[in-house]
Amino acid sequence: MHAPLTTTLVGSYPQPDWLIDRDLLRAQLPARVRAPQLWRVPEPWLEQAQDDATRLALQDMERAGIDVVTDGEIRRESYSNRFATALEGMDPEHPGTVPGRTGRPTAVPRVVGPIRRRGPVLVRDLRFARANTDRPLRFTVPGPFTMSQQCQDDHYHDERALVLDLAAAVNAELKDLKAAGADVVQIDEPYLQARPEKARAFALEAIERALEGVPGPTALHTCFGYAHVVSQRPDGYPFLDELADCAADQISIEAAQERLDPSLLTRLGRKTVVLGVLDLADESPVETPEEVAARVRAALRHLEPERLILAPDCGMKYLSREVALAKLRAMVAGRDLVREELGR
Repeated sequence: MHAPLTTTLVGSYPQPDWLIDRDLLRAQLPARVRAPQLWRVPEPWLEQAQDDATRLALQDMERAGIDVVTDGEIRRESYSNRFATALEGMDPEHPGTVPGRTGRPTAVPRVVGPIRRRGPVLVRDLRFARANTDRPLRFTVPGPFTMSQQCQDDHYHDERALVLDLAAAVNAELKDLKAAGADVVQIDEPYLQARPEKARAFALEAIERALEGVPGPTALHTCFGYAHVVSQRPDGYPFLDELADCAADQISIEAAQERLDPSLLTRLGRKTVVLGVLDLADESPVETPEEVAARVRAALRHLEPERLILAPDCGMKYLSREVALAKLRAMVAGRDLVREELGR
């Protein structure tokens, strides 16, 4: 896990067609409340089916040669709702509405009382993945700032108080995930880029609280949203310099689809950078190893290999499994070209 130019995933991997209705998944915005209609398998057998699909995802990552794997977020309808809707104080059954990142109204859980974690939410998922791979394991939890922007607050009427209680719940979950065998824990904070002014007011305090006392390595992922959903994007990251001094050891950003100028990596100080080198905006064409290698070489002009980790752009959830696997193999092959050049 400490070798230069290790490879990983941001989090998600395609769920099989027999498990989830992928046409329905692609037709709607990522769910903020629970969306049981997405699953093809009836409830009595759903967990068993998700177990099988998680094994397949782990096997694909291992076949592709990925160094630090994830569980593929196979059990999640979206990256955030499985955790957020499990918290005490959230009412997912009687949703509210807030503007989403695309500007369209989005159904979200309502905050109707103090936010508390009743108990571990994702630890069973982590333990299953840990039992089915010998590779280092990265595990993701939605970040407190992003969750605060994906709910309707009918209780606190104070965004800072809400986000700090969400951060406390995340902190407890991260500590339990580490204790259960996660090698890297990651919080997902895409809304840092969607709402940078609010982020400047209280997001860094919430990130500090979420990661307080959590053994490293810890990571923070920030992005512009799933390429399938969010097509209108800014020219660069409006909330990036602030992350150079945040509590996370690693900062994960997407760069391939954006064709971002790699010199922006210098804005992250001495952080380890998880860099998106696979464009997920379209299923075709799959990158060649040389195209991946070129993106890696460009990044290495601005930071040393030991501080660079390679990943796809924001998630792989919306790709077909065949394309996702081909892209992962291209990423590993491109990395190997650069390692050979470096003599590593």
